[in-house]
Amino acid sequence: MTHTGTLIAKNKSACCRLYYKNISRPVNITALSQLYSKLKFPAILGGNPSVSRFSYWAAEPKEIFEFYSDDKNPFGKLSKIIRKYKLNENYENDLPKGIFCGGWIGYFAYELGRFIEKIPHKTIDDLKTPLIRLCFYDKALCYDYAEETFWLIAIQLPDDTESPDEKLKNLEQWLAESEKISVAPSAAANLETIDFSQMRSNMCQLYYRRAVEKIKRYIYDGDVYQVNFSQRFECDCTAKPIDLFHWQNQYNPSPYSAYIDAGQFQIVSASPEMFVTITGRTIETKPIKGTRPRTSDENLNKKYFEELTGSVKEQAELNMIIDLERNDMARICIPGTRMVSQPRTIETYPTVFHAVATVAGKLRDENTICDILKAMFPGGSITGAPKVSSMKIIDETEPTARGVYTGSIGFLGIDGTASLNIAIRTIIIANQKAYAQTGGGIVADSDADAEWNETLTKARALLAGIKSVQQKI
Repeated sequence: MTHTGTLIAKNKSACCRLYYKNISRPVNITALSQLYSKLKFPAILGGNPSVSRFSYWAAEPKEIFEFYSDDKNPFGKLSKIIRKYKLNENYENDLPKGIFCGGWIGYFAYELGRFIEKIPHKTIDDLKTPLIRLCFYDKALCYDYAEETFWLIAIQLPDDTESPDEKLKNLEQWLAESEKISVAPSAAANLETIDFSQMRSNMCQLYYRRAVEKIKRYIYDGDVYQVNFSQRFECDCTAKPIDLFHWQNQYNPSPYSAYIDAGQFQIVSASPEMFVTITGRTIETKPIKGTRPRTSDENLNKKYFEELTGSVKEQAELNMIIDLERNDMARICIPGTRMVSQPRTIETYPTVFHAVATVAGKLRDENTICDILKAMFPGGSITGAPKVSSMKIIDETEPTARGVYTGSIGFLGIDGTASLNIAIRTIIIANQKAYAQTGGGIVADSDADAEWNETLTKARALLAGIKSVQQKI
């Protein structure tokens, strides 16, 4: 069935008209991602069956916004570009609730937090990627897993040289072209045989132990309850970044995965964690705290699952982060609307088990995405508690800037809808190098060697993918 519709929007900067079309078409999702990877500045969100509802493909942005660490006033500049395109809130349509109907796709780096709180700047920014990179896409493809149909989205802008019908036909043409593409399955890799001696880290195990002991002294002194401490791995990578994205989607599919090609660098994210989702005036956040490996041995998996389920330490860690997120949301939500909508539960992924919970609330009408970021960014699950004190300790103990890692990737729709992940299980590819960073929550009774091993467990699935696609060359 095919359906078309039109929405009209106005603001001081632009008058936009949104066209959309719903079609059923048998398309290989991997082939579609492959096609988009060859277009200009592509962005893919999702693209695998673990996604609960929508995956998105966009390319050829109309505008790119970048903010670097030596720039000033990020939120003033961000507010200006977000206001440039906006739909009238009082419209009716039959688009599915929460869908991306055009707008900005990109990321916010972890160090953007320095412009929110007074955090020292001791870490070395060796990758020098932007703190914010957002692309405005006036057309996008959306696959709806619930209905098994595609939504074609096109925005008509005042200065367009291309008609809305031409944009929709362009999207249909890309769908048709993807049907002619064949992508060979990615080769499997044995996670247990990853040789970490072949990887370069931004710290040795002795440095890691000493840093953990230093963090524990801060905890004993009452400065913090928990700090998320991480290390970064680096290796050569001359493979195509889209091949790594295919590998992750095949062997490590995650609901908040993403592929961003910024030209000079690429991002491949296999994130299982949501930072915020905004639909209407409802906001949700879904922190993860607690991880165990998942293997091919079902008896071992049962042991790990039960161990994580019953872990008093990790229950306490998640409860601390739930309280932190509730406190952050108090700055932007209507009093009395905040709630834990889903208590602690264990979610299963191809390579790990995660303990998660969901916190929700109703936004006050006056709050914008800038207000939300200033209240909540970066996510509490990847900083610690209290957040600001933890961030200061992270800056003191981690040698290099995190960049995209533990920042957020996703979309900001022109209708106010938003979905941003926590950029964990995320790889940055730049200058033929791949960078993968993993961490864990340090608390008073943490064992440094056990925490070190947890970072290796989390890194294996990322490094295995790099090894596999490298062998394909």
